[in-house]
Amino acid sequence: MKVILLGYMGVGKSTLGRLLAENLNTKFIDLDDYIESREHLSIPEIFNTKGEIYFRKKESKALEYLLGTNENFVLALGGGTPVYGSNMEAIVKAEQVTSIYLKLQLDQLVDRLFNERKDRPIISHYESKLEFEEFVRKHLFERQQFYFLADHNLDLTETSPEAGLQKLLELLGKSDN
Repeated sequence: MKVILLGYMGVGKSTLGRLLAENLNTKFIDLDDYIESREHLSIPEIFNTKGEIYFRKKESKALEYLLGTNENFVLALGGGTPVYGSNMEAIVKAEQVTSIYLKLQLDQLVDRLFNERKDRPIISHYESKLEFEEFVRKHLFERQQFYFLADHNLDLTETSPEAGLQKLLELLGKSDN
C-alpha cells in the first residue's frame, strides 16, 4: 500500500508521515527531501538557481517515478505538489494508493506557520500577521480544489501528532481500537 499525505505547508505531513511509516513498518519518503538528494541542492537553492518551473518538473517526475514503483511507502508531498501539472490526476489514477488531505483550521495553521516563518523561505518575509493570514487564506482557496480530490480528508485541528497518528490508522483500518 502507498499512502500519500497532502495538504498545505505546516499541517504536519512529514511529522505524521514518519510516525505512520514507523507504525506500519514501511518506508517514509518526504518528496522535497527526495528531490534534494537527487539534485544535491536544497529546495530554496533549486528555486534560486534553476527556478520554480525546473523544480516543478523535477517534482512531477519524482512523483511519477514513485507512483510507478512496486514499493510500499508513506509519501509526504510538498504543499504545492497537487496543484501543478497533472500531479493530482496521477495520484487519483494510481493503483494501490490511498491519498489523505491533512488540514488544520485557518487560525491554527496561521499561528503555526507565522511562528515558523523564518525557517520557510517562501513566507519568511512576512512581518504582519494580518497580511500573512490573507496570503494563507488566498493560497488555501486556490489549492483546496486539488486537495479535496484526495481519497480522504482529515482535520487535525487541536490534535497532537500521536492523536493524529491514531486518526490516520483508524482511517486506514489499521487501528487496534
